[in-house]
Amino acid sequence: MSWVGGKKALRDEILVRFPHEYKRYIEVFGGGGWVLFHKPRGDDFEVYNDFNTNLVNLYRCVREKPKKLIELLTYTLNSRLDFEYMRDTLRQKDKMCDEKRAAYFYQVIQYSYVSGLNTFGGIPKSMWTKFPLIHSASRRLQRVVIENKDFESLIKQYDRSESFFYLDPPYFSTEDYYEGGGFTGDDHNRLARCLFNIEGKFLLSYNDCPEIRDLYTKEGIYIESISRPNNMALRYVESMKEYAELLISNYDITEKARKNVQLTLFTGDSYMEEHEDEQEAIC
Repeated sequence: MSWVGGKKALRDEILVRFPHEYKRYIEVFGGGGWVLFHKPRGDDFEVYNDFNTNLVNLYRCVREKPKKLIELLTYTLNSRLDFEYMRDTLRQKDKMCDEKRAAYFYQVIQYSYVSGLNTFGGIPKSMWTKFPLIHSASRRLQRVVIENKDFESLIKQYDRSESFFYLDPPYFSTEDYYEGGGFTGDDHNRLARCLFNIEGKFLLSYNDCPEIRDLYTKEGIYIESISRPNNMALRYVESMKEYAELLISNYDITEKARKNVQLTLFTGDSYMEEHEDEQEAIC
């Protein structure tokens, strides 16, 4: 699903930079889950986390009660009046069952302008087209642990030498883009201090700015520049616009690619040795 800061445009680039080996995968700022859902399901222990309680409740209902959620979404209206009612009800934190709260929140995401949760988008959409995706997401999440914790608490809980953390925090100076804000300069500094002291590996995506470069310029930390299409700019101009980002890690992010090349070369030599007699016969 669409989400502010979602990694749909960069998910392939992120996946090829994963470590070659790990046993625990922890997505610290889960958001729309673009990387988790794009990541092939393996034998690793997976954790999805987000600090947004409504978002976490939605994913838990998708995993555990998809039929009930779809039932509540079947006859919804894409209208400004309904949107504003659900948005305001969620903000007031009125008591309601988990499934109803999840259904309200999902509609607010789908019907808001660029999934910002604040303003009605006014774009024709059919909720029914989402039902197969909800079922698919439910199957994918069956073995995923879903958490609702502060990032520092989560990292300390799951940190091991075999752990791999992917982090996509709210970007620097973008507090106003997220409902409730909350991620301050102190939080950016706290995140860096936490990551510098973990046993496992991390891959971190950030906006490319001097403050973040200075914060992570440290021995043993790799910083790579990368860009993605600027979706907001593309809505209003015809020319391609790129948004500069950083991928930051505490390991060589080329290790997976180099391992794959070595494996390919090894496999090729092995194949030739096994079929050497056949080749000689053909000659």
